[in-house]
Amino acid sequence: MRACIQRVRQASVTVDREIVGKIDAGLLVLLGVGAEDSEVDAEWLAKKICDLRMFADADDKTNLSLHDMGGALLAVSQFTLMADCRKGKRPSFVGAAPPELGERLYEHFVEAVGRQGVPVATGRFGAQMEVALVNDGPFTLWLESKR
Repeated sequence: MRACIQRVRQASVTVDREIVGKIDAGLLVLLGVGAEDSEVDAEWLAKKICDLRMFADADDKTNLSLHDMGGALLAVSQFTLMADCRKGKRPSFVGAAPPELGERLYEHFVEAVGRQGVPVATGRFGAQMEVALVNDGPFTLWLESKR
């Protein structure tokens, strides 16, 4: 699994002109699921992301996690994160999970975040989504569950 993690002041996902997920301060996570990923990857990423110290403490040091600062997480499925652009000019998505597996592991990730005690909002799997955010920093990290 691959995750692009952005610290945000607020973020939302709109589908067909309806806001389906929204958070205030916290993390926006764009999540890509690979064909060889499993629940173990989803669990590891959920815990890692919720524990990452990406927020400033009273001394302006990045010492606080989502748990510490009481933030929320907005999870958006994005299979294009699994693109391989090494050859040619068109991205290849052969490494992306088929939709059934992708949706199952995306939902497993969302549930795992919730079990961490972090409020979680979502986009809509497989939908054409508009993602709006106010980046904080910006502070963006890239995580992969394998390697």
